[in-house]
Amino acid sequence: MIRDRLAVYRDRVRRELTTAFAEDHSPHEVAVSFAIGLFVTSMPTGGLGLGLLAAMAYWQSWTSKTAMFGAVVCMNPLVKPAVYVASYQLGSMLLGSEQLVFVGHGTIDTAFALVQFLLVGNFLIALALSGLSYLIVLHLTRSYRRREDPSVGSSPVSVALSLFNRRK
Repeated sequence: MIRDRLAVYRDRVRRELTTAFAEDHSPHEVAVSFAIGLFVTSMPTGGLGLGLLAAMAYWQSWTSKTAMFGAVVCMNPLVKPAVYVASYQLGSMLLGSEQLVFVGHGTIDTAFALVQFLLVGNFLIALALSGLSYLIVLHLTRSYRRREDPSVGSSPVSVALSLFNRRK
């Protein structure tokens, strides 16, 4: 059952990314759109991130809507709890027992400490995930376009030059 559900998510992400690879956007725009989508959806926004991504996709013509949606699918309800647990652990490891804000009431201070640990760790994890996803999606987009367009050479020189080329 879980394996089937994971296969459905994997196929959905693959389908969305393949569609994004074939869009008229540059590989850089596709990769940045995916990285932004992953960063926003990995933050604990309670669903407000989806509205932010929709607004950004509407008002910014350079964004790849498909890549952003692919990032939303990647950060699904099965993955997000693991990100939050890792975020809390990273935040508590970095901050130790030191909190940034004190109120003076034991329960409220404890709640603030938990939220601070979560936010600090989550910001760092979201930053790392988005940076790594940018590099991966950029490489995958360029590889997909080279494979689909036979006029693009695959010699070592042309591959090295394509790393510095932002447009197809």
